[in-house]
Amino acid sequence: MTSSQRRLRVARDMCEAHALCVEIAPEVFDLPDDDDVATCDENPREDLMPQVKAAISGCPRQAISLADIP
Repeated sequence: MTSSQRRLRVARDMCEAHALCVEIAPEVFDLPDDDDVATCDENPREDLMPQVKAAISGCPRQAISLADIP
């Protein structure tokens, strides 16, 4: 059985660079020195999903989303 593909996104217009996502899941999220918006691996590994979901829940601006790819 294969797992469904998902796409992780950070909404640039909502992110305020609190960097909680980077603290929770540094393997997935990054906050480049030259940017005030977090970036992410759009297709994180399945074993990182607990951290990804914690980062989504912990984002104070609700700027992170995870959606199934059709």
